[in-house]
Amino acid sequence: MSRVPAAPLRRRNRRTEDRRRLPFLALTARPRPWLRALGLVTVVLTGAWLGLLVVGNVRTPVGPMDTTMALRPSLSGGTKINVSPLGALTLDSHVAPLRLDVDVDQLDPVRAQALVDHPERLAGLQQEVTDDIEHGTLDLALRSTVAVVTGATVLGLAVYRRPRRALAAGGLALALLAASGISAYATWNPRSVLEPRFSGLLSSAPSVVGNARSIVTEFDVYQKELARLVTNVTKLYDVASTLPAYQPDPSTIRVLHVSDIHLNPASWKIIESLVTQYKVSVIVDSGDTMDHGTAAENGFLDPIEDLGVPYVWVRGNHDSQATQRYLEHMKNVHVLDDGRAATVGGVRFAGTGDPQFTPDRSQPTGGDAAERLAGARLASALRDQRAKGTPVDIAVAHEPVAAQETDGTVPLVLCGHLHTEGSKILPLGTRLRREGSTGGSGLRAVEGQYPAPIEASILYLDRDTRRLQAWDEIGLGGLGRTTAEVSRHLAKK
Repeated sequence: MSRVPAAPLRRRNRRTEDRRRLPFLALTARPRPWLRALGLVTVVLTGAWLGLLVVGNVRTPVGPMDTTMALRPSLSGGTKINVSPLGALTLDSHVAPLRLDVDVDQLDPVRAQALVDHPERLAGLQQEVTDDIEHGTLDLALRSTVAVVTGATVLGLAVYRRPRRALAAGGLALALLAASGISAYATWNPRSVLEPRFSGLLSSAPSVVGNARSIVTEFDVYQKELARLVTNVTKLYDVASTLPAYQPDPSTIRVLHVSDIHLNPASWKIIESLVTQYKVSVIVDSGDTMDHGTAAENGFLDPIEDLGVPYVWVRGNHDSQATQRYLEHMKNVHVLDDGRAATVGGVRFAGTGDPQFTPDRSQPTGGDAAERLAGARLASALRDQRAKGTPVDIAVAHEPVAAQETDGTVPLVLCGHLHTEGSKILPLGTRLRREGSTGGSGLRAVEGQYPAPIEASILYLDRDTRRLQAWDEIGLGGLGRTTAEVSRHLAKK
């Protein structure tokens, strides 16, 4: 019997083992199908999200407002309406992996003025808003489709470097967007507007303005009230422009006196409007701009820089030293304290901050005694200014108790604190003008039976003498009220 040589036998055995291992080697070299699918889904979702983030938004007008609409990935869907800086409200409008974000950017002055000039247009405002929203969402849908498909395709091409795989990523992104749209349409809940969820400062809205359901179901009543308000405001400006008692000439210095804003963000728009309407030269704020004086509130003060005119400020009992330091860094703000004087807008001012900070319950307050002492120090500084030949035209304090101590040292002293306006001549001849709350008492607006009004004053000063000639008291009905009034007063000689 012949024997097979050892060397050929070993070679045959190695070839047999190699053939046995080949299927296993081929299986381990081939990527697993579920990993490939997971990778493709990751590329699609990431690319679609980047596309929406970069170009998936639309700026569109909605009535008199300019808004920005965008679609964003979300596990629960719904609609979020951001009304900066007041907060946001969220609606359970649909169930889909996409949320509709609507940012209210600003009120367009041209379209808003058109409503003021033509109040009858309010009758068609609801339909106009509906048409604007439909047009905006259609544009958003088209732009979002392009953004999603383009983002997924470009990212797929960058990852796989193969056109076929990139097109597959774009097609899958389009299919996911279409499925999301179908889900949103199938679960669309138009009654979600009746049950919004509020956040930020708007979280107090239900207790202030009433249940949202009543606003929607009784929209015709609200529409008539809004029309009446616009009509009142129109009449207000017509009457104010023809008051015969006093006609300020173009050279008259116009000072806007505000006080006790108490963190009401609506005050800045009102102040901005008054600056424009009355051609204001300088704004005087007699304090309590804040409510608790914390650093977290400081951002509320930023609109002051955009008012376009100098801003004279004294600290109130709700304003902290941190608030004062924050304002001191603003270019157009002149902070007055400890009798400090400054000439602003052609008028020489001097003022002092409130010696008390009442939100800090850990520190005792000095009461009226502390106020009188602060007022006496201000009066001493005013006498020093007069002795130097630089007399002060207007003194500013927050508390009326402190303001009264300046009697006889200055022609006019301004204050606030009591949230009611008033004017009187002190025994030694100084006129004390007390401003109401330009913030409608802030969060305290609803503590009484009736909401506190929003009040401010325009002071007319002779440019040569800087003496008060007349003033306009401006009052707007408080929260939920639809009244507006301007009354002019002449300064007695």
